[in-house]
Amino acid sequence: MSKEAVDAIVSAIERMRPACAVLSDRIWDLAELKFEEKNSSGLLAKALEDEGFSVRRGVADMETAFIAEAGAGKPVIAFLGEFDALAGMSQIAGIAEQRSLAAGATGHGCGHNLLGVGSLMAAVALANHLKDNGIPGTVRYYGCPGEEGGSGKAFMVRAGAFDDVDTALTWHPAPFNGVRSTNNLAVLEYYYRFKGVAAHASNAAHLGRSALDAVELMNVGVNFLREHMQQDCRVHYAITDAGGRAANVVQARAEVLYLIRAPDMPQALSLAARVEKVARGAAMMTETDVEIIFDTASTNLLPNITLETAMHENMMALGPIVFDEADIAFARRIQKTFTDEAIASSIRLYQIGRDVFSAAKIDGAMPLHLGLRHFEGYPHFRAGSTDVGDVSWVTPTAQCWAPAWAIGTNPHTWQVVAQGKAPAAHKAMAHAAKALALTGLSLVKSPELMKAAKAEWMEKTGGKSYICPIPTDVMPGAMSG
Repeated sequence: MSKEAVDAIVSAIERMRPACAVLSDRIWDLAELKFEEKNSSGLLAKALEDEGFSVRRGVADMETAFIAEAGAGKPVIAFLGEFDALAGMSQIAGIAEQRSLAAGATGHGCGHNLLGVGSLMAAVALANHLKDNGIPGTVRYYGCPGEEGGSGKAFMVRAGAFDDVDTALTWHPAPFNGVRSTNNLAVLEYYYRFKGVAAHASNAAHLGRSALDAVELMNVGVNFLREHMQQDCRVHYAITDAGGRAANVVQARAEVLYLIRAPDMPQALSLAARVEKVARGAAMMTETDVEIIFDTASTNLLPNITLETAMHENMMALGPIVFDEADIAFARRIQKTFTDEAIASSIRLYQIGRDVFSAAKIDGAMPLHLGLRHFEGYPHFRAGSTDVGDVSWVTPTAQCWAPAWAIGTNPHTWQVVAQGKAPAAHKAMAHAAKALALTGLSLVKSPELMKAAKAEWMEKTGGKSYICPIPTDVMPGAMSG
């Protein structure tokens, strides 16, 4: 790619940065939960309309899902944007101590305020560059709701929203800069709702049938099952209804939510069938009834080394992010809230020990990642799950990471929320936008790259068609939207 093209993209995004920082901060302020992101979604859609994109709202029967499009012809490059927050993550921005804005309120504990706007910047910059230079190609921004436990992208894939997309690109805030190829886990979510018989817990307990006992027995049974799961599987649960607060009542109802993860969807479904047997056994032991309610699911991620290599090369051309002394000072204050173990764990998790621009070992002494991690060219295991995985099964997909957080920061923590409006986070957001836009331009200008990415995708899918793990009768947010 020519230096002129790189400079044009970089300059365009830098011009957008002040206004987009304000937009990101506004979405941070709103902190709307999955499938409730009406204002956040509206702000992003309006910003894209103002840039000349046509916008289709209400995609896949989700009020807050939309697709914005500019340009015409092939290829079709998709940029994925997220904008949902997390419950109970309220935190004052810009301070290095845990202090909520409002007790129990929501907060952007995964940086999606940055993610959605960064992808928007990339889409606008690429669309304008193609238009200004008379280059054919369609740029789309996918406004994807409900990533946090809602699998919004899976519903969009199920509805065919990605059927004509050639490649999809995205990013995520992180404590490091670069591309890290990952194999994420497939995940299934079920509610197990037990129904028993209420009774006085002292003088007529023999007449009761405890739904809460059934939940507890199920949890014990699944904990014994853990020894016999396949390698790299994960199971987590939360009691969502304990039946009531009166201890002298045999609880007639109780409910538990389970997340069942495995390296691929067939393994996840097999494990879910075993968990179901445990639930039905618990119901049998307690003489209660159990209703098993499917909530949502996401498929495991298919990494595309071809696309990731191209993205890494573009990040090399960009060079490192230039953070100033104030950025580093704030990150250092945040980092002091972590244990040495947490910092070391972060470095191991993201494998940022090797750096492209510096021979110095990354050891946490510098609180922000000032370089670019080495790209190994092969995937790593990562125990998380994402609905980006569903997109990766229908089109070649790649993502990068940008250092919006101090080294040691873990997602879904108050420290993420505290850093969500920081100038360093805005710089990282713009840097990710540049990497995404340049990778999109590389794909537009190189049919060979596109062909190679698709060939790798075909090999990894094995010619198998994507089967959405969400039943056709399950609608977005049916349980918790």
